Amino acid sequence: MKVTSEVWNLVASIKYSSLKVGKGNTSGIQEFNKIQYYKSCMRNHAQSISRFHAGNLNLTPRLVVYIIAWQLIPRSTNHVVLHEEDLILLYCIMNLIKVN
Repeated sequence: MKVTSEVWNLVASIKYSSLKVGKGNTSGIQEFNKIQYYKSCMRNHAQSISRFHAGNLNLTPRLVVYIIAWQLIPRSTNHVVLHEEDLILLYCIMNLIKVN
């Protein structure tokens, strides 16, 4: 059995009416800059960034990132390293931007 977005939308009565954002597609949120946004969520803004890591974030963004990594965009390993999709989704959730 395969649950596609069309099946999920039909079952959950969800309609595509929001932004479709993802890796490389941030056209609906022009002000988004992943490095600046990540730094704004960090506990220590002066810390250098070698990679995007959930442990460097303040409490609320860190909890949202874990929900994203475990539930919304699940992966089998490395739940603490943020991908570009995670940062985009975090930005949208924290700024109440509706996304598909």
